[in-house]
Amino acid sequence: MPTYEFLSDEWLVEARSIRAEYEGKAGPIGHQVRMNLIITDVPFGEGAVHAHMDTSGGELVLDTGHIDPVDLKVTLEYTVAKAILIEGNPQAGMQAFMSGKIRVDGDISKLMAMQTGAPDPSAAEVAARLKAITA
Repeated sequence: MPTYEFLSDEWLVEARSIRAEYEGKAGPIGHQVRMNLIITDVPFGEGAVHAHMDTSGGELVLDTGHIDPVDLKVTLEYTVAKAILIEGNPQAGMQAFMSGKIRVDGDISKLMAMQTGAPDPSAAEVAARLKAITA
């Protein structure tokens, strides 16, 4: 299986394909949040990726571009985003937040609420597949 640089155009195409395979199979997400992400220091392109995460429709949607309105905006470095979103390392996120490498503007309680609850088996499968395609 080919691997791609996290958040590269090729990676995004594969990630969207994987997400489409699992659409409607995951359990409903208990917390609604609309969040814009600015991922800095990317090793390709313009140096930053603007993305969003939206669970207001009951499923996790993570894609490029910003949405409006949002509950919060999170700015973080590429390596931290990869550690959290691909490697599933919550400690990396906590350490980065405590050291000021993650900046949150808006309703931080929405971000904290996302950390509660049992993981969905379908979401775990998607996460494993995304990890497998990531260089």
